[in-house]
Amino acid sequence: MISSELKKVFLELKKNQNRVGNTSYKERISKLEKLKKVLINHKSQIHKALFDDFKKHPSEIDLTEIYPVTSEIKHNIKNLKNWVKDKKVKTPVSLLGSNSYIKHEAKGVVLIITPWNFPINLSLIPLISAISSGNCIVLKPSEITENTSKVIKLIIEKTFEKNEVRVILGGPDVAKSLLEIPFNHIYFTGSPEIGKIVMKAAAKILASVTLELGGKSPTIVDNSSPIENAAKRIAWSKFINNGQICIAPDYLLVHKSIKEKFQKALISKIKEYYNNDALESPSYCRIVNKKHFNRVKLMLDDSIENGSKIIYGGNYNEKENFIEPTIIENVSEKSLVNHEEIFGPILPLYEYESINEAIDFINNKEKPLALYIYSRNKKNIKKIINNTSSGGVCINHSAMHYSNSNLPFGGINNSGVGKSKGIYGFEEFSNKKSILKQNLPSATDLMMPPYNNLKQKLIDFSIKWF
Repeated sequence: MISSELKKVFLELKKNQNRVGNTSYKERISKLEKLKKVLINHKSQIHKALFDDFKKHPSEIDLTEIYPVTSEIKHNIKNLKNWVKDKKVKTPVSLLGSNSYIKHEAKGVVLIITPWNFPINLSLIPLISAISSGNCIVLKPSEITENTSKVIKLIIEKTFEKNEVRVILGGPDVAKSLLEIPFNHIYFTGSPEIGKIVMKAAAKILASVTLELGGKSPTIVDNSSPIENAAKRIAWSKFINNGQICIAPDYLLVHKSIKEKFQKALISKIKEYYNNDALESPSYCRIVNKKHFNRVKLMLDDSIENGSKIIYGGNYNEKENFIEPTIIENVSEKSLVNHEEIFGPILPLYEYESINEAIDFINNKEKPLALYIYSRNKKNIKKIINNTSSGGVCINHSAMHYSNSNLPFGGINNSGVGKSKGIYGFEEFSNKKSILKQNLPSATDLMMPPYNNLKQKLIDFSIKWF
């Protein structure tokens, strides 16, 4: 789709933005309910599309794609009446005779650009927030999962009017053209590298942005942690979706005294989940395409060349875009896996002796999207939280903070800008409009020009007391 056609779509939505922005919370809830119904009615098409895109198991689809969306819809439906209310705020004595409040108004026409790794989940959850806030929307899903993107387009067209929500399919050229259009807000999920391009484009039009990025999310397992539980949850959160998760544990820091026991437990859990041959396991999906397979394979080869030892896995099948769940140790400082987000089924394991050593290791890298702590030691937990910076923290589990719509989700600096989900997503797509209404004569009337000694005394009094 050429740039002129995209601009035409934008203008159609722009013409409709005030009408949509003035819809009641009941009207918005009705749209969310319809979206949930249409989504569930198309479960079989979603299952087929995601299997065709990267052989994802239906149960994993329901757990990681469908459920997060239906849960978010239910949360917004339950709370939207309260969110849209004007929020009264206190008025200082110096402004006596007036009252003040905050109105959440829609930002207008917003652009949502979403990734391929969880195409349903990561497309529809920001859409839910944008609908709840009363916006018109252009949604650009990933061209990489083309089968699922077509289903997303179908679901949207069956749910919303064309002058409210439009799905635009296409590759990087389409995304580039969209970023030249003066949207009121841009929501992007993807890599920090592309996030910088999006932010630069937004700066040209002074659009606000939400950037859901990634990074190297660390996991600390200390010597007080229940090893079996830690191994179970880490194996699940790392290798679900073949490690193609922005909040997957990127690397492990395991206390030296439990390292061997933990390794055995982790390997045991991987075998339990995906059998001895993950290639034959229907529960283990594939890397999404050849390009990403080659990227992950390069990282594995590079680590081996630089002295890493494979503790488990390492097998691959190029034809299938398959890389076995793989654990490595003795990772060199110069290895790619030590610097770049892995976003695949490779898990580096480092040992540490003191908690300060682990904290320093984390702080020598960019601020991550998530940080995971497996510990029963309250002192260690507190120390880690207080001396590291990350978008979110999960204690004795991994990735589950994303599932709580009462928590803000997002990164910090290199791992993201802004927050999403629940009220935080609603506010991200809203302009907090400040409103003051003067009801009675105002004290400020007494301090207007022309200035004299009396007025100066009133000004001095106000400075001192108010």
